[in-house]
Amino acid sequence: MGINPQNDGSVIRLAFPQLTEERRADLIKQVRKYAETAKTAVRNVRRDANEKFKKMQKASDVTEDDLKLMEKDLQTMTDDYIRKVDDATSKKEKELTQI
Repeated sequence: MGINPQNDGSVIRLAFPQLTEERRADLIKQVRKYAETAKTAVRNVRRDANEKFKKMQKASDVTEDDLKLMEKDLQTMTDDYIRKVDDATSKKEKELTQI
């Protein structure tokens, strides 16, 4: 990685070199991979919650109208969190491409 540690007696200093274009591209790929993992996790939570809502409806704990409302609210929350992941990803990509 090109990191050269220097010991000043009480402090260890690490000098990081500037990122190359190749390394920047690799980091952007990693960011996108982590973002996709985060989106998958959000969708899995949505799926689990929908299953729980349907079980509640089958057990007559909630009405069909309440079920539709809960599913709609859950979808809205899912969209918001996926948008947050996309925003963070684009911000990080922009940060990595700046020299």
